[in-house]
Amino acid sequence: MQTATERAPADSLTVASIGILAYMLGNVLHEGLGHGGACVLAGGRPLVLSSVNFECSSDTRLVTAGGTLINLVAGAVFFALGRLTGRSHPRLRYFFWISMTVNLFSGTGYFLFSGIGGIGDWAAFIQGFGPQWAWRIGLAIFGAGTYLLAARISLLELRPLIGSQKEQRYRRAVRLSSIPYFAGGILMCIAGAFNPAGMILILISAAASTFGGASGLMWTPNLLRSGTLIPYGPPAEPMPIPKSGPLIVASCFVALAFIAVLGPGVRFSH
Repeated sequence: MQTATERAPADSLTVASIGILAYMLGNVLHEGLGHGGACVLAGGRPLVLSSVNFECSSDTRLVTAGGTLINLVAGAVFFALGRLTGRSHPRLRYFFWISMTVNLFSGTGYFLFSGIGGIGDWAAFIQGFGPQWAWRIGLAIFGAGTYLLAARISLLELRPLIGSQKEQRYRRAVRLSSIPYFAGGILMCIAGAFNPAGMILILISAAASTFGGASGLMWTPNLLRSGTLIPYGPPAEPMPIPKSGPLIVASCFVALAFIAVLGPGVRFSH
């Protein structure tokens, strides 16, 4: 007798390709549209755009906060798009889910990261507000609370893709979460390695924001072992994610372009 996972397979390369695309999109949204858009709104001039940082001639709090705010807005948009996507488009539904999750984890995780570590965008944002220890504690508590909320939303929206059978939904959730976690994280670190700013920035931005910020992808599936924390969804059968050769090839080309262009970064003319 076939299990639900066998009846609705999830092709590993296709899942990894979709995850890579979601990670790259989240990164461009954070650095380009978030920090870059805020830079223009603040009357500044974009100086440098890369996969690990954005430099603006006007270093205001709006520019500092822009990346996180766009990630949170994008998470809400992908949430809505996922709800509007039916079972007849499983790959698109999965793309919206992983994009929503990556953006929400990136946005909420940044509060926690800056609160605990005292570095990053939100540590810079609270500079001048005192006392600093109180603001950092507040950031850490707010970040932890919103991160857990994002994790719950992510798992609830994952249910159509994993079905409602206890063991199968857990195993499938691990597969759909861990593959993009490693694929996307490795890609971001490779791109960051080409940045001339040095290893410290790579560790703070590339590794911390991907492997650290998106770490919920690795531990949240454990919450599915209890049907009370994350209730079983209405569809008994998971949605299949069939193999797509064109999608795999396209994601490889986009990833190479991402590494080649945003790895070393783009300097804008003054």
